[in-house]
Amino acid sequence: VQLQASGGGMVQPGGSLRLSCAASGRIHSINDMVWYRQAPGKQRDLVASITGGSTTKYADSVKGRFTISRDNAKNTVYLQMNSLKPEDTAVYYCNAEIYWYDYTDDGTPQTGKADYWGQGTQVTVSS
Repeated sequence: VQLQASGGGMVQPGGSLRLSCAASGRIHSINDMVWYRQAPGKQRDLVASITGGSTTKYADSVKGRFTISRDNAKNTVYLQMNSLKPEDTAVYYCNAEIYWYDYTDDGTPQTGKADYWGQGTQVTVSS
């Protein structure tokens, strides 16, 4: 199982970007999907989260500007970022709690749950 994030880039203040994070592999189901961000010299902070039932939460700093959504058929989470500010500049990481399945060499099914991280995508907001 792996998470692949994409959609970062450079944008002027007031602009928009849409991040995507797709999970792939032997996936049975996905619980919470979360976006974090980490600016240089700072800790990694939660930006937005969405449960399997699509309940959302946001950091106060992004409320009203960012929207998190998910497409369960595609095992993908999105982060629509509008009205971007220079302080939104950071590496954005996706995270998901995933129930996976696999098979042993003799064909016995196995299941488990684990926390997975994407590789990070850079967002730079600058004029």
